[in-house]
Amino acid sequence: MIQNAEFILPGNRTGVLLIHGLTGTPNEMRIVGRGLNRAGFTVYAMQLAGHCGDEADLNQTSWQDWYKSVEEAAFKLQEQVDHVFVAGLSMGALLSLKLAAEHPEFVKGVGVYGVTFNYDGWSMPLWAKHFFFLLTWLKRFNLFQKTSFLEQPPYGLKDERIRATVAESMASGDSTQAGLAGNPFPALAEMQKLAAIVRKELPKVHSPCLILHSSHDDIADINTNAKVVESNVSAPTKFVPLDDSYHMITIDRQRRQVIEESIDFFEKIVASYALDSNRQQR
Repeated sequence: MIQNAEFILPGNRTGVLLIHGLTGTPNEMRIVGRGLNRAGFTVYAMQLAGHCGDEADLNQTSWQDWYKSVEEAAFKLQEQVDHVFVAGLSMGALLSLKLAAEHPEFVKGVGVYGVTFNYDGWSMPLWAKHFFFLLTWLKRFNLFQKTSFLEQPPYGLKDERIRATVAESMASGDSTQAGLAGNPFPALAEMQKLAAIVRKELPKVHSPCLILHSSHDDIADINTNAKVVESNVSAPTKFVPLDDSYHMITIDRQRRQVIEESIDFFEKIVASYALDSNRQQR
């Protein structure tokens, strides 16, 4: 049964929508959310459709359902603030970029954390790197649809203490804490579809992008994922490679840098809007 794990942290009139990754939970955005909130931002860590339940719950949803839940959360946040930013981790980064591409009228900036178009990091098995593209075909012909890709150490985490805590949470069966232990093939197929669509839509992204990605990402290689965004969006970008983290940068060793870079990036954009407004009033 799906549980509600989203959270809202009230703040000023600038809001940040936080989006977790595939099979993940809003909890993986909690540290960043609290850091942004301490800096004054209103924070809404939404929950993707089908998540925080079991694999059957997730498999009943599609990428369109996930994106619809993102849009609904964005509209909800927009009612409470003057400026809306969006930031996501892994697949959440893909959904953040899609929101910016579809709604340039209100998305003021994007935090692109560990964006994942391809599962090609150093810890991924060879078959996954080269054959994940077949997942959409397997789903079309209803083959291996009860199979899951089980997560293996280091679980996207360089910090061993946090890694042990996450592994324990996944083993407990409480998917609201650390998400599911496995990635069902049907859900991975949906993510492949989403990734292909977002890649094509990157030139439609005109909102400034802060791209944070580990140089040692175990899940998604920095060159074939983060640099794709940097090269293809139609917007100013700030690219920050992280050298002491793995994939889960929002909770790993450099989580404070993720918070600080995000605060600085978003505040500068808000300040530029304030400056433009003052000029127009003169």
